[in-house]
Amino acid sequence: MSRFGLLLCILLLLLWAALASAQGSRNRSSVWQTLDGNAPLVVARGGFSGVFPDSSEPAYNLITRVLGLLNVVYWCDVQLTKDGAGICFPDLRLENGSTVDRLPGQENKRNTYLINGVSMEGWFTVDFTLDDLGNISLKQGVYSRPDKFDGLSLPILTVQDLISQQFSPPGLWLNIQHDAFFRQRNLSMRSFVISVFRSAIVDYVSSPEVNFLRSILARKPSRTKLVFRFLGQDEVEPSINQTYGSLSRNLTTIKAFASGILVPKSYIWPVDENLYLQPHTSLVLDAHAEGLEVFASDFANDVPFAYNFSYDPVAEYLSFIDNGEFSVDGVISDFAITPTEAISCFSHIDNNVSRDSGKAIPLVISSNGSSGDYPGCTDLAYEGAMSDGADVLGCPVQMSKDGKPFCLGSVNLIDSTTVAQSEFSNLTTSIPELGDGIFTFSLTWSQILSLTPAISNPYTYYELYRNPKFKNAGKYMALPDFLLLASNASSVSGVLIIVENAAYLAENQGLSVTDAVLDVLHNASLNNLKVMIQSTNSSVLIKLKEESNYELVYKVDEDIRDADNSTIREIKKFADSVVISKASVFPNVEKYLTGKTDVVQKLQAFELKVYAEVFQNEFASQAWDFFSDANVEINNFVMGGGVDGIITEFPRTAVQYRRNKCYLGLSEGEIPQFMLPVDSMGLWSAMEPQDQPPAQAPKPVLTNADVVEPPLPPVVSKAAPTPKQNGQPKVVAFNFPSYLAVLIATLAPF
Repeated sequence: MSRFGLLLCILLLLLWAALASAQGSRNRSSVWQTLDGNAPLVVARGGFSGVFPDSSEPAYNLITRVLGLLNVVYWCDVQLTKDGAGICFPDLRLENGSTVDRLPGQENKRNTYLINGVSMEGWFTVDFTLDDLGNISLKQGVYSRPDKFDGLSLPILTVQDLISQQFSPPGLWLNIQHDAFFRQRNLSMRSFVISVFRSAIVDYVSSPEVNFLRSILARKPSRTKLVFRFLGQDEVEPSINQTYGSLSRNLTTIKAFASGILVPKSYIWPVDENLYLQPHTSLVLDAHAEGLEVFASDFANDVPFAYNFSYDPVAEYLSFIDNGEFSVDGVISDFAITPTEAISCFSHIDNNVSRDSGKAIPLVISSNGSSGDYPGCTDLAYEGAMSDGADVLGCPVQMSKDGKPFCLGSVNLIDSTTVAQSEFSNLTTSIPELGDGIFTFSLTWSQILSLTPAISNPYTYYELYRNPKFKNAGKYMALPDFLLLASNASSVSGVLIIVENAAYLAENQGLSVTDAVLDVLHNASLNNLKVMIQSTNSSVLIKLKEESNYELVYKVDEDIRDADNSTIREIKKFADSVVISKASVFPNVEKYLTGKTDVVQKLQAFELKVYAEVFQNEFASQAWDFFSDANVEINNFVMGGGVDGIITEFPRTAVQYRRNKCYLGLSEGEIPQFMLPVDSMGLWSAMEPQDQPPAQAPKPVLTNADVVEPPLPPVVSKAAPTPKQNGQPKVVAFNFPSYLAVLIATLAPF
């Protein structure tokens, strides 16, 4: 080698070392603990398959054209047809995600094949030509998801369709799940994928079969990354006859033919049989040490996941990308907006902003404490809400038989305790004003304290249960104890005391709940604690306004579409703020938004604060337009609906939302597109007219007749029961079938 050549080599080596050092420095200074120090990748499985049919045109278009998720990679599960065409479809069998089973004359194409040792029956892609599939349209394959778009006649897309200018994916991931099966049918997935390399940029190719990845290793472009996909721990990889669990402990072998691994999320954060998190494994750190990227799969907002995350999907993503120890390099999701939020808006915020900086809206009011995690109104629920950072603790006041005011979500003990299984089960009565149940005023305070609390489970129809480990934990609190707890908590700025059934208690039980509340408040040391008192009865608030100086909150107890100005002026006479339902802001039919009212703005024009209720994290509580994401819903009510506060059973989620980087300190022009309010009729307008749910009668307008009430009646001393002629006391009759129904509901498994 000449002297010049030697000098050139030395200069190149020095330059390479400098670049490597600079890259290493950048990685070390990055907030991300991914392999390359960049933000994790979001991979949209079949597009936005959480709403639209998997791998359909609207599923892919929703990603970039509507939500503006520009750094998302499109995932395509590649299947081959009888004539070798590559299509994007989530399964070898067509019936679960298409209309193949609805077409006449298809019976003879139903087949049975052995797939990785398992016999499967159905309509397989390999028995249809691409032309055959022209008569078949896509449908939603997950039955708990919206099905109103199945009538759009969505065609099955080929890989060539997806890479065309019509879609122009910002990134492309081809998943090859069953190469061995296709080879048995004399179809070459290898040849197909190599042909795609010639016509398009493919960023990632994944497969659970070692031999397939090895077969294309030498033919792939340099920018294409091969990713080995792990299946269940005990499943056997067909090429080398080893379980995927054993392969996860031998990552050096994988490095020889792949640059990354794709694992079910349970490989990283396992859960026990009760769906609680176990300590994380070392898989991500081990893979990064081998120079392998790690991608996690099985993320969806509308399925049960670890109870530790309180049904907040953003919290789950953060445990994979921002836990202080490691970060996966990407996630595969059916709801691409949620990991995008987690990465761009919610990650690394502990050191970014303080709780009280920036915007003060929304006020976070806990509904019965953290009642999504613990039995409502117990000491645990209130302590949880304080720890979560709630501004205001809510206490619905009930009265015991001996006149003790205490916090409980309902006057009916069956709703929130196991009283129907206790020695007091014979106290069930039927009261026209209150319904069937066992009521608080039938038991003394000491008897109520002996009851076992029961957590609320409003979505058992969807098999969604709340925190079973704590389903009967905690103890109930008398109102003085609740106020003492709140006044000593530095994180809490106020309490919301809720007073209902005052007229009934005064006339029929000889109890004055308003006097009891005022007596406790007058004797309490509140330490600058703000007191708000709420009621659906104007008569209650008028009485309280005459005798106190607390913030009074009027609750509208029905969904409304508007309010007369004269009615709002009437409310203004006795209230400082108003609580309305979520549907009074964003009306919906069968969970599809049908528009947005101006109720909030009309109330605020009269200088009334507006709080909306009740917010829950479970996907079943939200309109489809909010993408089964509690944070998207909150964002729309704050930025789109303009509410001053939200009343929630999961205050941690609301407090976390208020601190996100895409909300705090940004002007409207700086907010990313995916964090702007959704089109309030977006999904509704995407349906075919004949598929839209039946129209409903319009919600009422709030009028004076709804608000104006006679004054509270005086307290009537409770008379002794009138004896019958046989000398036995008169008892209140009750409807036995109704009691049996509530008893069965109480005994239902959690």
